[in-house]
Amino acid sequence: MEINQYEIVLVNLDPTIGSEIKKTRPCVIISPNEMNWHLNTVVIAPMTSTSKKYPTRVSVKHDHKTGWIVLDQIRTIDKQRIIKSLDTLNEKEIQKVKMILKEIFVD
Repeated sequence: MEINQYEIVLVNLDPTIGSEIKKTRPCVIISPNEMNWHLNTVVIAPMTSTSKKYPTRVSVKHDHKTGWIVLDQIRTIDKQRIIKSLDTLNEKEIQKVKMILKEIFVD
């Protein structure tokens, strides 16, 4: 399965510890394609259907529902955790994710 940046994939996140987001859920691929195509791991941000309005969360429309990309729970996973591809973020959602990632990690 070819994995691409900003793709939404269904991922089994269990087992988890403490406050980590758990269960099988949609996640957004954050890692660049150069990594996605050559490594056995990818960097993801989980999604949730309910969220408080934190500055590290991005609202998206997926599967006819509003969800939230949880950029404060980014993690690296093995590709074996990915069950299937679901969708891709649109350009507006990608720009919002990039802006928040820059605020978190660069500025």
